[in-house]
Amino acid sequence: MRYEAEPRNEMMNNGFLYTSMNLTIKRKKTRQIRIGNVPVGDMSPIAVQSMTNTFTQDVAATVSQIHRLEAAGCEMIRVAVPDEEAAAAIALIKKQISIPLIADIHFDYRLAIASAKAGADALRLNPGNIGGEKKVKAVVECAKDLNIPIRIGVNAGSLEKELLKKYQGAIPEAMVESAFRHIELLTALDFQQIKVSMKASDVHRTVSAYRLFSEKSDFPLHVGVTEAGGLFPGIVKSSLGIGMLLAEGIGDTIRVSLTRDPVEEVRVGYEILKALDIRRRGPEIISCPTCGRCKIALFDIAEQVEKALLTSRLTIKVAIMGCVVNGPGEAKEADIGIAGGDGIGILFKKGEVVKKFPQEKLVEVLLAEIDKCG
Repeated sequence: MRYEAEPRNEMMNNGFLYTSMNLTIKRKKTRQIRIGNVPVGDMSPIAVQSMTNTFTQDVAATVSQIHRLEAAGCEMIRVAVPDEEAAAAIALIKKQISIPLIADIHFDYRLAIASAKAGADALRLNPGNIGGEKKVKAVVECAKDLNIPIRIGVNAGSLEKELLKKYQGAIPEAMVESAFRHIELLTALDFQQIKVSMKASDVHRTVSAYRLFSEKSDFPLHVGVTEAGGLFPGIVKSSLGIGMLLAEGIGDTIRVSLTRDPVEEVRVGYEILKALDIRRRGPEIISCPTCGRCKIALFDIAEQVEKALLTSRLTIKVAIMGCVVNGPGEAKEADIGIAGGDGIGILFKKGEVVKKFPQEKLVEVLLAEIDKCG
Protein backbone atom coordinates (compact mmCIF):
# COMPACT_ATOMS: atom_id res chain seq x y z
CA MET A 1 0.00 0.00 0.00
CA ARG A 2 2.93 2.32 -0.66
CA TYR A 3 1.85 5.91 -1.19
CA GLU A 4 3.53 8.13 -3.75
CA ALA A 5 2.46 11.69 -4.46
CA GLU A 6 0.91 12.31 -7.85
CA PRO A 7 -1.47 14.85 -9.42
CA ARG A 8 -4.98 14.74 -7.95
CA ASN A 9 -7.64 12.97 -10.00
CA GLU A 10 -11.37 13.50 -10.02
CA MET A 11 -13.31 12.23 -7.01
CA MET A 12 -14.00 8.48 -7.02
CA ASN A 13 -17.33 7.44 -8.44
CA ASN A 14 -18.24 4.77 -5.90
CA GLY A 15 -20.48 6.10 -3.20
CA PHE A 16 -24.00 7.02 -2.26
CA LEU A 17 -25.82 9.87 -3.94
CA TYR A 18 -28.03 12.12 -1.93
CA THR A 19 -29.37 15.55 -2.72
CA SER A 20 -30.90 18.72 -1.37
CA MET A 21 -32.51 21.51 -3.34
CA ASN A 22 -29.19 23.13 -4.25
CA LEU A 23 -26.57 20.47 -3.67
CA THR A 24 -25.70 17.03 -4.93
CA ILE A 25 -23.17 15.11 -2.82
CA LYS A 26 -21.61 11.84 -3.90
CA ARG A 27 -20.30 10.46 -0.64
CA LYS A 28 -17.12 8.38 -0.72
CA LYS A 29 -17.82 4.81 0.37
CA THR A 30 -15.36 3.77 3.06
CA ARG A 31 -14.77 0.72 5.23
CA GLN A 32 -16.84 0.47 8.38
CA ILE A 33 -15.49 0.27 11.90
CA ARG A 34 -17.31 0.61 15.21
CA ILE A 35 -16.37 2.92 18.03
CA GLY A 36 -18.35 1.60 20.94
CA ASN A 37 -21.92 1.43 19.67
CA VAL A 38 -21.37 4.01 16.91
CA PRO A 39 -20.78 2.74 13.35
CA VAL A 40 -18.26 4.80 11.39
CA GLY A 41 -17.86 4.67 7.61
CA ASP A 42 -19.71 2.71 4.90
CA MET A 43 -22.45 5.34 4.63
CA SER A 44 -23.18 5.45 8.35
CA PRO A 45 -24.39 8.87 9.53
CA ILE A 46 -21.52 11.36 9.84
CA ALA A 47 -20.89 11.46 13.58
CA VAL A 48 -20.14 14.62 15.56
CA GLN A 49 -17.49 14.34 18.23
CA SER A 50 -15.61 16.65 20.58
CA MET A 51 -12.85 16.59 23.18
CA THR A 52 -12.98 17.47 26.85
CA ASN A 53 -10.82 20.31 28.15
CA THR A 54 -10.94 19.19 31.78
CA PHE A 55 -8.12 17.33 33.50
CA THR A 56 -9.10 13.74 32.76
CA GLN A 57 -7.97 12.59 36.20
CA ASP A 58 -10.61 14.94 37.67
CA VAL A 59 -13.35 12.41 37.12
CA ALA A 60 -16.22 14.53 38.47
CA ALA A 61 -15.38 17.54 36.28
CA THR A 62 -14.81 15.38 33.21
CA VAL A 63 -18.05 13.45 33.63
CA SER A 64 -19.97 16.68 34.19
CA GLN A 65 -18.63 18.15 30.96
CA ILE A 66 -19.36 14.97 29.01
CA HIS A 67 -22.95 15.01 30.26
CA ARG A 68 -23.36 18.53 28.89
CA LEU A 69 -21.84 17.40 25.60
CA GLU A 70 -24.18 14.40 25.44
CA ALA A 71 -27.15 16.72 25.89
CA ALA A 72 -25.88 18.89 23.02
CA GLY A 73 -25.69 15.85 20.71
CA CYS A 74 -22.05 14.80 20.98
CA GLU A 75 -21.80 11.20 19.76
CA MET A 76 -18.20 10.38 20.70
CA ILE A 77 -15.86 12.03 23.17
CA ARG A 78 -12.06 12.15 23.24
CA VAL A 79 -10.09 12.68 26.44
CA ALA A 80 -6.43 13.53 26.90
CA VAL A 81 -4.29 10.88 28.60
CA PRO A 82 -1.05 12.58 29.68
CA ASP A 83 -0.22 10.22 32.55
CA GLU A 84 -1.11 6.98 34.33
CA GLU A 85 -3.64 8.69 36.61
CA ALA A 86 -5.58 9.93 33.58
CA ALA A 87 -5.50 6.46 32.02
CA ALA A 88 -6.84 4.89 35.21
CA ALA A 89 -9.61 7.51 35.38
CA ILE A 90 -11.09 6.21 32.13
CA ALA A 91 -12.59 3.23 33.93
CA LEU A 92 -14.45 5.49 36.36
CA ILE A 93 -15.56 7.91 33.63
CA LYS A 94 -16.88 5.14 31.40
CA LYS A 95 -19.25 3.94 34.10
CA GLN A 96 -20.99 7.34 34.18
CA ILE A 97 -21.39 8.27 30.50
CA SER A 98 -23.39 6.86 27.60
CA ILE A 99 -21.28 7.78 24.55
CA PRO A 100 -18.08 6.08 23.36
CA LEU A 101 -14.80 7.36 24.79
CA ILE A 102 -11.59 7.75 22.78
CA ALA A 103 -8.22 8.00 24.54
CA ASP A 104 -5.86 10.60 23.05
CA ILE A 105 -2.25 9.43 23.34
CA HIS A 106 1.02 11.24 22.72
CA PHE A 107 4.62 10.15 23.36
CA ASP A 108 4.04 7.17 25.68
CA TYR A 109 2.73 3.96 24.12
CA ARG A 110 2.22 2.47 27.59
CA LEU A 111 -0.55 4.98 28.22
CA ALA A 112 -2.37 3.68 25.14
CA ILE A 113 -2.27 0.14 26.52
CA ALA A 114 -3.36 1.29 29.98
CA SER A 115 -6.24 3.32 28.47
CA ALA A 116 -7.42 0.38 26.39
CA LYS A 117 -7.39 -1.91 29.40
CA ALA A 118 -9.30 0.72 31.39
CA GLY A 119 -12.15 0.55 28.89
CA ALA A 120 -11.47 3.12 26.16
CA ASP A 121 -13.58 2.41 23.07
CA ALA A 122 -10.84 3.57 20.70
CA LEU A 123 -7.33 5.00 20.69
CA ARG A 124 -5.97 8.03 18.90
CA LEU A 125 -2.24 7.84 18.19
CA ASN A 126 -0.03 10.54 16.73
CA PRO A 127 2.42 8.77 14.40
CA GLY A 128 4.91 11.60 14.72
CA ASN A 129 5.60 11.04 18.40
CA ILE A 130 4.38 7.62 19.57
CA GLY A 131 7.72 5.81 19.05
CA GLY A 132 9.21 2.99 17.00
CA GLU A 133 7.70 -0.13 15.50
CA LYS A 134 8.04 -2.25 18.65
CA LYS A 135 6.01 0.26 20.63
CA VAL A 136 3.35 0.51 17.97
CA LYS A 137 3.18 -3.29 17.76
CA ALA A 138 2.54 -3.52 21.50
CA VAL A 139 -0.36 -1.09 21.20
CA VAL A 140 -1.79 -2.90 18.18
CA GLU A 141 -1.68 -6.30 19.88
CA CYS A 142 -3.58 -4.83 22.84
CA ALA A 143 -6.17 -3.20 20.55
CA LYS A 144 -6.64 -6.51 18.70
CA ASP A 145 -7.16 -8.40 21.94
CA LEU A 146 -9.79 -5.87 23.09
CA ASN A 147 -11.32 -5.40 19.62
CA ILE A 148 -11.07 -1.60 19.58
CA PRO A 149 -10.12 0.71 16.67
CA ILE A 150 -7.12 2.99 16.35
CA ARG A 151 -7.16 6.43 14.76
CA ILE A 152 -3.96 7.42 13.04
CA GLY A 153 -3.96 11.13 13.81
CA VAL A 154 -1.51 12.89 11.51
CA ASN A 155 -0.82 16.48 12.52
CA ALA A 156 1.09 18.94 10.35
CA GLY A 157 2.76 20.30 13.47
CA SER A 158 4.37 17.01 14.47
CA LEU A 159 5.38 15.19 11.31
CA GLU A 160 8.36 12.87 11.27
CA LYS A 161 11.65 14.70 10.76
CA GLU A 162 12.64 12.69 7.70
CA LEU A 163 9.36 13.58 5.97
CA LEU A 164 9.82 17.26 6.77
CA LYS A 165 13.28 17.04 5.20
CA LYS A 166 12.10 15.04 2.19
CA TYR A 167 9.26 17.41 1.34
CA GLN A 168 10.91 20.57 2.71
CA GLY A 169 8.01 21.21 5.02
CA ALA A 170 4.69 19.91 6.31
CA ILE A 171 2.94 19.92 2.96
CA PRO A 172 -0.12 17.75 2.20
CA GLU A 173 1.96 15.10 0.43
CA ALA A 174 4.13 14.70 3.53
CA MET A 175 1.06 14.35 5.75
CA VAL A 176 -0.45 11.68 3.50
CA GLU A 177 2.78 9.70 3.29
CA SER A 178 2.97 9.76 7.09
CA ALA A 179 -0.53 8.31 7.25
CA PHE A 180 0.24 5.52 4.79
CA ARG A 181 3.46 4.61 6.57
CA HIS A 182 1.52 3.89 9.71
CA ILE A 183 -1.36 2.21 7.93
CA GLU A 184 1.18 -0.21 6.46
CA LEU A 185 2.64 -0.80 9.89
CA LEU A 186 -0.78 -1.62 11.37
CA THR A 187 -2.04 -3.71 8.45
CA ALA A 188 1.21 -5.71 8.43
CA LEU A 189 0.23 -6.72 11.96
CA ASP A 190 -3.15 -7.90 10.60
CA PHE A 191 -4.97 -4.90 12.07
CA GLN A 192 -7.70 -3.31 9.94
CA GLN A 193 -9.82 -1.31 12.40
CA ILE A 194 -8.28 1.98 11.38
CA LYS A 195 -9.58 5.52 11.09
CA VAL A 196 -7.37 8.33 9.78
CA SER A 197 -7.14 12.09 10.20
CA MET A 198 -4.77 14.60 8.62
CA LYS A 199 -5.14 17.97 10.25
CA ALA A 200 -3.35 21.27 9.83
CA SER A 201 -4.13 24.67 11.32
CA ASP A 202 -4.98 26.15 7.90
CA VAL A 203 -7.75 25.26 5.51
CA HIS A 204 -5.74 24.75 2.32
CA ARG A 205 -3.30 22.14 3.66
CA THR A 206 -6.04 20.34 5.54
CA VAL A 207 -8.37 20.06 2.56
CA SER A 208 -5.58 19.10 0.15
CA ALA A 209 -4.29 16.36 2.45
CA TYR A 210 -7.72 14.78 2.88
CA ARG A 211 -8.39 14.93 -0.85
CA LEU A 212 -5.10 13.23 -1.65
CA PHE A 213 -5.66 10.51 0.91
CA SER A 214 -9.28 9.91 -0.09
CA GLU A 215 -8.21 9.20 -3.66
CA LYS A 216 -5.80 6.49 -2.49
CA SER A 217 -7.67 4.74 0.30
CA ASP A 218 -11.07 3.67 1.58
CA PHE A 219 -10.23 3.81 5.28
CA PRO A 220 -12.77 6.00 7.13
CA LEU A 221 -11.76 9.59 7.76
CA HIS A 222 -12.14 11.84 10.78
CA VAL A 223 -12.26 15.42 9.47
CA GLY A 224 -11.33 18.66 11.16
CA VAL A 225 -9.05 21.71 11.11
CA THR A 226 -6.78 21.62 14.15
CA GLU A 227 -5.89 24.59 16.34
CA ALA A 228 -8.48 26.60 14.45
CA GLY A 229 -8.57 29.38 17.05
CA GLY A 230 -11.19 31.21 19.06
CA LEU A 231 -14.89 31.48 18.33
CA PHE A 232 -14.96 33.48 15.11
CA PRO A 233 -11.76 32.35 13.34
CA GLY A 234 -12.39 28.80 14.54
CA ILE A 235 -15.92 28.70 13.18
CA VAL A 236 -14.84 30.18 9.86
CA LYS A 237 -11.87 27.84 9.37
CA SER A 238 -13.81 24.77 10.48
CA SER A 239 -16.87 25.59 8.41
CA LEU A 240 -14.78 26.12 5.30
CA GLY A 241 -12.45 23.14 5.78
CA ILE A 242 -14.98 20.61 7.03
CA GLY A 243 -17.72 21.96 4.78
CA MET A 244 -15.64 21.78 1.61
CA LEU A 245 -14.68 18.17 2.31
CA LEU A 246 -18.17 17.05 3.26
CA ALA A 247 -19.55 18.72 0.15
CA GLU A 248 -17.15 16.55 -1.87
CA GLY A 249 -18.32 13.44 -0.04
CA ILE A 250 -15.19 13.12 2.12
CA GLY A 251 -15.52 12.44 5.84
CA ASP A 252 -17.10 9.97 8.24
CA THR A 253 -16.75 11.79 11.57
CA ILE A 254 -16.10 15.47 12.30
CA ARG A 255 -14.75 17.58 15.12
CA VAL A 256 -14.82 21.38 15.20
CA SER A 257 -11.83 22.70 17.15
CA LEU A 258 -12.51 25.89 19.10
CA THR A 259 -10.76 27.62 21.96
CA ARG A 260 -14.10 27.63 23.77
CA ASP A 261 -16.47 25.45 25.75
CA PRO A 262 -16.52 22.16 23.77
CA VAL A 263 -20.33 22.29 23.75
CA GLU A 264 -19.91 25.08 21.19
CA GLU A 265 -17.89 22.68 19.03
CA VAL A 266 -20.80 20.26 18.89
CA ARG A 267 -23.21 23.05 18.13
CA VAL A 268 -21.11 24.28 15.21
CA GLY A 269 -20.63 20.73 13.96
CA TYR A 270 -24.33 20.20 13.62
CA GLU A 271 -24.77 23.60 12.00
CA ILE A 272 -22.25 22.58 9.32
CA LEU A 273 -24.11 19.32 8.68
CA LYS A 274 -27.42 21.16 8.68
CA ALA A 275 -26.20 23.82 6.24
CA LEU A 276 -25.17 21.07 3.79
CA ASP A 277 -28.47 19.25 4.33
CA ILE A 278 -26.60 16.12 5.44
CA ARG A 279 -27.99 15.70 8.95
CA ARG A 280 -30.42 17.65 11.05
CA ARG A 281 -30.58 17.79 14.81
CA GLY A 282 -32.65 20.42 16.55
CA PRO A 283 -34.35 23.54 15.17
CA GLU A 284 -32.89 25.66 12.41
CA ILE A 285 -33.02 29.27 13.54
CA ILE A 286 -33.16 32.07 10.99
CA SER A 287 -33.10 35.73 11.96
CA CYS A 288 -32.72 39.03 10.19
CA PRO A 289 -29.45 41.01 10.54
CA THR A 290 -31.48 44.05 11.72
CA CYS A 291 -31.69 47.48 10.18
CA GLY A 292 -33.01 50.94 11.04
CA ARG A 293 -36.59 49.58 11.11
CA CYS A 294 -35.81 47.20 13.98
CA LYS A 295 -37.30 48.43 17.28
CA ILE A 296 -36.67 45.42 19.50
CA ALA A 297 -33.55 43.99 21.15
CA LEU A 298 -33.23 41.32 18.48
CA PHE A 299 -29.68 40.30 19.39
CA ASP A 300 -30.70 39.48 22.97
CA ILE A 301 -33.92 37.78 21.88
CA ALA A 302 -32.12 35.57 19.35
CA GLU A 303 -29.49 34.60 21.91
CA GLN A 304 -32.13 33.68 24.49
CA VAL A 305 -33.96 31.47 22.00
CA GLU A 306 -30.75 29.81 20.77
CA LYS A 307 -29.72 28.92 24.32
CA ALA A 308 -33.18 27.64 25.20
CA LEU A 309 -33.24 25.36 22.15
CA LEU A 310 -29.64 24.15 22.37
CA THR A 311 -30.60 20.62 23.42
CA SER A 312 -33.88 20.42 21.50
CA ARG A 313 -34.22 17.62 18.94
CA LEU A 314 -37.14 19.17 17.05
CA THR A 315 -36.35 19.50 13.35
CA ILE A 316 -38.32 22.67 12.69
CA LYS A 317 -37.38 26.04 11.20
CA VAL A 318 -37.77 28.96 13.61
CA ALA A 319 -37.70 32.61 12.54
CA ILE A 320 -36.82 35.57 14.76
CA MET A 321 -37.53 38.78 12.89
CA GLY A 322 -37.15 42.42 13.84
CA CYS A 323 -39.96 43.98 11.84
CA VAL A 324 -43.67 43.23 12.20
CA VAL A 325 -44.30 44.64 8.73
CA ASN A 326 -41.85 42.62 6.65
CA GLY A 327 -40.83 39.87 9.08
CA PRO A 328 -43.53 37.27 8.40
CA GLY A 329 -43.27 37.69 4.64
CA GLU A 330 -39.51 37.43 4.65
CA ALA A 331 -39.67 34.22 6.69
CA LYS A 332 -42.45 32.37 4.85
CA GLU A 333 -40.52 29.12 4.85
CA ALA A 334 -40.26 29.06 8.64
CA ASP A 335 -42.54 26.68 10.50
CA ILE A 336 -42.96 29.17 13.31
CA GLY A 337 -41.66 32.64 14.11
CA ILE A 338 -41.94 35.90 15.99
CA ALA A 339 -41.51 39.57 15.15
CA GLY A 340 -42.01 42.73 17.13
CA GLY A 341 -42.04 46.49 17.17
CA ASP A 342 -43.83 49.49 18.72
CA GLY A 343 -44.79 47.46 21.76
CA ILE A 344 -46.51 44.72 19.77
CA GLY A 345 -45.30 41.16 19.29
CA ILE A 346 -46.68 38.75 16.72
CA LEU A 347 -46.54 35.00 16.34
CA PHE A 348 -46.65 33.67 12.81
CA LYS A 349 -46.61 30.30 11.10
CA LYS A 350 -45.59 29.80 7.47
CA GLY A 351 -45.75 33.57 6.98
CA GLU A 352 -49.27 33.97 8.36
CA VAL A 353 -49.90 35.94 11.57
CA VAL A 354 -51.74 33.79 14.12
CA LYS A 355 -51.83 36.13 17.13
CA LYS A 356 -50.64 39.40 18.64
CA PHE A 357 -49.42 39.97 22.20
CA PRO A 358 -47.31 42.40 24.29
CA GLN A 359 -43.81 42.78 22.90
CA GLU A 360 -42.10 41.84 26.17
CA LYS A 361 -43.53 38.32 25.85
CA LEU A 362 -41.82 37.53 22.52
CA VAL A 363 -39.48 34.85 23.83
CA GLU A 364 -42.04 33.40 26.24
CA VAL A 365 -44.72 33.02 23.56
CA LEU A 366 -42.32 31.55 21.00
CA LEU A 367 -40.87 28.94 23.34
CA ALA A 368 -44.33 27.96 24.56
CA GLU A 369 -45.49 27.45 20.97
CA ILE A 370 -42.38 25.42 20.14
CA ASP A 371 -43.08 23.19 23.15
CA LYS A 372 -46.42 22.33 21.58
CA CYS A 373 -44.59 21.02 18.51
CA GLY A 374 -42.90 18.37 20.63
